[in-house]
Amino acid sequence: MLRLISRIVACSLVFTSLACGRSLPRVASLNVCTDQLLLQLADPVQIVGLSSLAQDCWSSVLCEQSKNFPVLHPKAEAIIAAHPDVLLGGEYMSANTVQAVREYGVKTIMLPPVNALDEIPSQIMTVADAVGASERGRQMVQAFVARLAQLSSANNADDPTAAVYMANGFVTHAGSLPDDVIRHAGFRNYATVIGYQSLARIPLELLIERPPNLLILDRSAQGNSLAQSMLDHPALEETFSRNRRLDMPARLWLCGLPQTLDAVSLLRSVRHHVEDTGP
Repeated sequence: MLRLISRIVACSLVFTSLACGRSLPRVASLNVCTDQLLLQLADPVQIVGLSSLAQDCWSSVLCEQSKNFPVLHPKAEAIIAAHPDVLLGGEYMSANTVQAVREYGVKTIMLPPVNALDEIPSQIMTVADAVGASERGRQMVQAFVARLAQLSSANNADDPTAAVYMANGFVTHAGSLPDDVIRHAGFRNYATVIGYQSLARIPLELLIERPPNLLILDRSAQGNSLAQSMLDHPALEETFSRNRRLDMPARLWLCGLPQTLDAVSLLRSVRHHVEDTGP
C-alpha cells in the first residue's frame, strides 16, 4: 500500500519528464517555426536541440529563450546522435536527412509554411500532440482564437491600402501570411489592388507615384546591404510621413505563431492614423 501511495504522489508531481510511468518524448527541431512552437509547448527537459535560426532575433520572437538549448546541426548524423524520439521541421527540409532519421526510428513531422492565420491552430495542435502536450496546445489554441476574433476587422472595399515592402523592392503577394495579417487588421493589400497577384518587385518610382496609405517596411536582417538599403531610400521618407510608414520586424509574421497576432495588433493601432490618400 505504501508503495502504491508513493507512486500516486509521484505521478501527481512529475510532469516535466514523466507522466505516471510514461516518458514524454525527446524532441528536436530544425526549422525556426517549429522551434518556436516547441519552445512554447514542450517541457524544457524534452528539447534536445533547435535550429541555428532559433537564436537569430531577426527571425525568432523567442531568440533569447532559445539560447538555453543546444543548436543542432541539420545533418542526419548530428540528429541521430542527439537521440530524439521526434524530429520537427519544415517540408523543405532535406529529404535525404529526413529519410535517414526516419529509418533510425525517429518520428518525423514536417510542417508546411503557414499562409493564413486560421492555419495556425492546426499547427499548434500538431506539435502539441507530438510532444505529449495536447491539453497545453488546446489552451493555446483557445487563447489564439479568442484574441484573433477580438482583433479582426470586417473588410470593406474602401479600406486603406498597405504595401509590405521588402528587401530588393519585393512586395508581399496574395495568399501569403502577411497578406492575411494586413487583411485582418483592416487594410487592403496594395500589391493586389494595383494588379500584382504573385511575389514581385515594384519599382520605387511606382510606389512614389501611386503611394499606398501605409508603407510597411519588412526588415529581415541587420546591416547595410544594398537590398536592405532600399527600405531607407530618402524618396520614401519624403513621400511617406511618419504616421504612414511602419517598421515591421519580419519575425512577427515569418512563422505562424500565437505571437503573429502581435502584428495584427500593431497594424490596428496605426490604422486610425493613416490618411486616406492611396490608390
